[in-house]
Amino acid sequence: MRILLVEDDEKIASFILGGLRQSGFAVDHAANGPDGLHLAATEPYCVAIIDVMLPGLDGLQVIEELRRRKIMTPIIILSAKRSVEDRVRGLETGGDDYLSKPFSFAELLARVQALIRRSTSASEPTRLTVGQLSMNLLTREVSRGETAVQLQPREFALLEYFMRNPGKVLSKTMIMEHVWDYHFDPQTNLVDVLVCRLRNKIDRDYDRKMLHTLRGVGYVLKE
Repeated sequence: MRILLVEDDEKIASFILGGLRQSGFAVDHAANGPDGLHLAATEPYCVAIIDVMLPGLDGLQVIEELRRRKIMTPIIILSAKRSVEDRVRGLETGGDDYLSKPFSFAELLARVQALIRRSTSASEPTRLTVGQLSMNLLTREVSRGETAVQLQPREFALLEYFMRNPGKVLSKTMIMEHVWDYHFDPQTNLVDVLVCRLRNKIDRDYDRKMLHTLRGVGYVLKE
C-alpha cells in the first residue's frame, strides 16, 4: 500500500518515512504544500499524512482543495496545534483524523492502519484468496493451504499487489511504483531479489507453482 507524507520538517519526515517503510508501506514524500497537492491529486494513495504548517500552501488549504476536487483519500492531519478549536477546524476542513505533535510512531501507525481498515471495509474484502493462497489484510496472516507463510513487510506488500491482480502480468516498473515509491532507481534489481524471496516462501515446497516469470516482461501470479 502506498502513502503520501507532506511534511517540511526534515527530522520528522525522516522519522515517519523510516517507520512506514519498515512497516511495509511505499511512501512518497513532499516537503511543501504545492508539491503535496500535486501528488495527492495525481497519484493513488491509501492514506495521506499532511502537516498543517507548510511552505507555499498550508496543510488545511491542501486538504480543502483536495476535497473540492472530490479526492477522498483518507487524511491524517499532523500539527503542533493542540487546542480543541484547531482539531475541530482540521476535521471540518476535510481531515479524517488529527494527531498532535509530538507523537509516537506507534500511535501514528495505528491510526494509519485504522484509516485503511475503515476505508476498505465498506468497499473491499478484508481477505484475499488466489488458489491455495490466502491473505488476511487485517491480521496480516498469510497461508498456502493449511500452511502459514511468514512474510517480511515488503514481501507482504508485494504478495498483496500480486493477489489484487491475479492472472495479470505485472512489470518491474509497476511493482516498483506500488511496492516502493516514485524515487526508485529503474536499474536496480530490487524487484528480482524480492520476487525470488517471495517465490521461495510460497512455491518452493509445492509441485504446482503459482508465481511465474515472463522473461523481459514481468511476473504473474496464477492459481
